[in-house]
Amino acid sequence: MVLLWGEDGFLLREAALGILEGIAPREVDASEWRGGETADLSTPSLFGERRALLVTDARSLPEHAMSELASYLEAPAPDAPLVLCARVAERAKAPAALTKLVQPAGEVREVKLARRDLPGWLVDRARKGGLALAPEGAVALVETLGEDTAALDQALRQLASAFPGERIGRKLVAEQFSGLGEQRAWDLCDKAFAKDLPGAVRALASMLEAREEGLLILGAIASRLRDLLKVKALPDRMPLTELAKAAGLRFDWQARRYREQARRFSLDELIRLHGLVTEADRTLKSGAGDEVVMPALVVAIASGGEG
Repeated sequence: MVLLWGEDGFLLREAALGILEGIAPREVDASEWRGGETADLSTPSLFGERRALLVTDARSLPEHAMSELASYLEAPAPDAPLVLCARVAERAKAPAALTKLVQPAGEVREVKLARRDLPGWLVDRARKGGLALAPEGAVALVETLGEDTAALDQALRQLASAFPGERIGRKLVAEQFSGLGEQRAWDLCDKAFAKDLPGAVRALASMLEAREEGLLILGAIASRLRDLLKVKALPDRMPLTELAKAAGLRFDWQARRYREQARRFSLDELIRLHGLVTEADRTLKSGAGDEVVMPALVVAIASGGEG
């Protein structure tokens, strides 16, 4: 059994799939744990395939699930991997309850990638995918799109499709992604709607220091909020591809992330936040300062709709 924890959901998933080494696991969202999931690990497959269980958003495991896992770990099935993925807020520590559960019988591993290591990670990932990405191109990707590894991975796919067989440097990155500097605003939205208050406040402060316009930041927040309202209104167990299509999202990873964020709020909270965004828009357009209006809104979002 392995507990993977860290700030980046994409990296957590990649690390989990690396541990499973090609085994097709049963995947369960922690909030949807029904009971009996560990029994599958002990049940022989009809075709002899290895069993595995991957639990995402493990911090949401209910009490009865924690009890079932504790009982299972007293006599775990041999050669049947069990991987828990726990996403935490920026600079947070490993979830204490999960660590206590796993440590006696398994491994607790932090999954992280420092910003300075992102260009090298991109070059290596591009090479494995058959794309020639120059170091300067990797740096340009991070500068343009930010530190979101899922978005960066998708960018590599776009570059491979747009420039097959070419070496990708700064110029081609700018050509492909000009106008996408708003990724910093997407990063702010990710932190705010994940209820990572310290991370959201730091992201906003960085944008205001760079003289990003409050109305542009507000537009990104309003767009994300509309997407979350669409996702919230759809069936919670809808497959990701169908969810992305129904909500008007471009990628499955967006659907996965937005579903995770929407689950952190009730529908009433999202509607209330929509009202706060509308009020902030009126206030900014009446001449109020970005440095006053935007922090109050971001704190309200990251505090769970309060404020």
